[in-house]
Amino acid sequence: MKNSLLLAATLLLVWTSCSQQDDFNAQDAAQGQQPLTPAQINQEINTMLAEKGSFDWSQASDYLLWSAIVQSDSLASVGYGDQAFDDAIMVRKSAAAHDLVINTAQESENLASGKKNDQSILVRDNDQLTTLDLRITQLNTVTELRNNPSVRYLEPAGYQYMRYQDLHKSDSGCDQSGDAINAADYRLITPNCYVSWVYDRHNIPSAWGYSTGAGITVGVVDTGASGSQPLLNGEFNDGYSSGRTIQRYGVFVDSFWPWVTKTDGIYDKCSHGTSMTANVSSPRNNNYMPVGVAYNCNMVAYRATGDVVLEGYHEQVGVETALMQLANRSDVKIISMSIGHILSVGRISDAIKYAYSKGKLIFAAGGTSTSFTNFTGVIFPASMAETVAVTGITDAGGYTECEVCHKGDAIDFTVVMQRASDASRTSPTTGFTAGSKQYIGGSSIATSTTAGIAALVWAKNPTWTRAQVLNKMIQSASLYPSRSSNFGWGNVDALKAVQ
Repeated sequence: MKNSLLLAATLLLVWTSCSQQDDFNAQDAAQGQQPLTPAQINQEINTMLAEKGSFDWSQASDYLLWSAIVQSDSLASVGYGDQAFDDAIMVRKSAAAHDLVINTAQESENLASGKKNDQSILVRDNDQLTTLDLRITQLNTVTELRNNPSVRYLEPAGYQYMRYQDLHKSDSGCDQSGDAINAADYRLITPNCYVSWVYDRHNIPSAWGYSTGAGITVGVVDTGASGSQPLLNGEFNDGYSSGRTIQRYGVFVDSFWPWVTKTDGIYDKCSHGTSMTANVSSPRNNNYMPVGVAYNCNMVAYRATGDVVLEGYHEQVGVETALMQLANRSDVKIISMSIGHILSVGRISDAIKYAYSKGKLIFAAGGTSTSFTNFTGVIFPASMAETVAVTGITDAGGYTECEVCHKGDAIDFTVVMQRASDASRTSPTTGFTAGSKQYIGGSSIATSTTAGIAALVWAKNPTWTRAQVLNKMIQSASLYPSRSSNFGWGNVDALKAVQ
């Protein structure tokens, strides 16, 4: 089974690291202007995770935040102004705040270092969002900026929590090998393609009598789409799927160094993004391959990250960039994000708010790790109010989260995507290369499935707003009109949603 490991395989260390690591005196270290080591920073983060189930850099002390910035190549991300995004008026209002933040940081850094007129402090300036990246080396600069009323947030730019936790996240969710699919987990339909058993649990095939997603464009922000899968290339329009487009963009820079700007191309090098793209939009043809939920929708596939854990400067910048570009496209109605992090990321939060302000319906994965580590609850960005959070459940009676799925009060919908009798049997999807199929599980497949259902609803009602589409899905869900504290509105019945 190919589970999408949003938090990697061994976050059990969150519980144990406090007792295993050496004690330290933070006050003494701070007075000596010595930053905490990555192990010590993670110890502090893990303590907050164990106590609260989540972590945000706004909860950190100046000293902890400064230490994390130093351990992030002294690169800090700053959100400034009164709101996350700008309209024409806010651009003018934020100009003064922009200059004030830079000048404050520059003055503090120069006073500490004895330099003058050092312009290298500004590393990156977003031309749409009120965010920028600064080179910060001094603890006092962190304090000055946090006390500045123009600063909305200050965070380390791409702190490597997973790396320093020794969780080896670099290939999380990436597996290009195919699977032998159990015959009980799919059925054959015309003109000779396979339907996942998961689709039947949500009445998706019955909904195709009313809508196939035609005319709706879905953006998938992930690791991209494979160049070796014909169904997502030349055969995207084939059989019952016709008159639609698939576009690819690459905004991910595969480099440790923040100043590198060359992207590594438009094609998936992981496999996770290919699976999510296929689950939404794979064509309905006679190739004996799995069909997508909205097999006539248009697709925009972004290679925005190297894997599913949004850790590291370039992964976070890549996702921010993809969200901004999708937000500015009038044809894109839906954004699917089967990616995330246990830590919140200000720049991505701002980009999601910007996309939301443009009327986009944004689906995000509630979290996937292991049965021992899903105690952390709903991860970022599914934890945001602007996203629709989705998780997976088993086919047992009632509601039981899948073996690796997270739950919590931020969850909006669920998808039945794992056999209770065999956790390895999840949802069959199109694989990375020609003719390959794979099992994909976790909240990732649940999210892309729900995004596909939303495309069916919107295609049936093309004049509707985001709110109308979402309300129809809520009213068509199994728990409506009640809402579960762990599973939201429950499973969406696609047929009810399009009738």
